[in-house]
Amino acid sequence: MTDILFDTENFKFSYRVAGILVRDHKVLVQKATDEEGYAFPGGHVSFGETNEQTLIREFKEELNVDIIVKNLKWVAEIFFPIRRKLCHQICLYYIVNLSDEKQFLPETVFIGGEYLEGRSFDIEFHWIPVSELNKHEVYPPQAGKLILQLDQGVEHFVYKE
Repeated sequence: MTDILFDTENFKFSYRVAGILVRDHKVLVQKATDEEGYAFPGGHVSFGETNEQTLIREFKEELNVDIIVKNLKWVAEIFFPIRRKLCHQICLYYIVNLSDEKQFLPETVFIGGEYLEGRSFDIEFHWIPVSELNKHEVYPPQAGKLILQLDQGVEHFVYKE
């Protein structure tokens, strides 16, 4: 599978989807073990793959759980530096639910694996109370506010670092 992810000499483009999984008033977030900020679980869309297929695949690969993809909630245009390049990322965020609530996801920090651009690394998964999301470094920074408005329509935003 080939991710919709490409580089030029000075720039990188990334097409990503992410899942917003809320259980017991907590939201699941991830971070690379060598980084500070959190992001929502998901990954890069591969050519020929739908957003739903990508989320189902990524949650299975990284968490070994089956999900149901629900409504699109956020459309983000994100600009940030990465390894001496400027990344232009389009990220679509969907509500997701576990297909079976009995699937095991630890209530504490746990480790999953990721493979991206030829390198493997560990990812920490954390459950953060929805009411405390804005107290953490979470990307996008609007997440703390937007997570409280999930019952509203689709939100579009631009974030530049």
